Amino acid sequence: MVDRLSFRWSYIIAPVIVFLLSVILAAYFYHLLPAEVAVRFDLDGTPNMWLGREMTLVWMLLPQLLLVLLAAGVAWGATRLDIIFGWAGGSGVMVGRLVSFMGNVVALPQLILSFAMLDILSYNSYQTHILPMWIFLLIVLGLATVALAVLGVFFIFRARRAMSQPDE
Repeated sequence: MVDRLSFRWSYIIAPVIVFLLSVILAAYFYHLLPAEVAVRFDLDGTPNMWLGREMTLVWMLLPQLLLVLLAAGVAWGATRLDIIFGWAGGSGVMVGRLVSFMGNVVALPQLILSFAMLDILSYNSYQTHILPMWIFLLIVLGLATVALAVLGVFFIFRARRAMSQPDE
């Protein structure tokens, strides 16, 4: 009997956590926001576009929710394809780990959206920006690059070790 891959919440845990943290942040800041919220800023940090408080939160949380649904759809679809094609059985590839990576990598753009949301909420509540967005992007993308490089090296060494071992 070949083990089939089934959907697990661990395949999308990072996007779900980021979304829930974003909802908590939105709930915390809601009562601190003015009726008109500055949502876009010039390079010097001055606001140049405003929206209503409710629409601001909708436009901040809707993309997050869509990304969670995307991650869930990718993970669920991959598990259904495994049932059809039987990838997990004997291919030597850890399909569950691959599906987990595919589902959880969606948290990266969510983190960027969450930071933008936090910056907008902070500016409108306390009139201070946390950090310029371009610095945050450099930090996140730099850390993601390092993590992918480490993961790539790990997989290369693991593949070489598996190829050097004799078949049993």
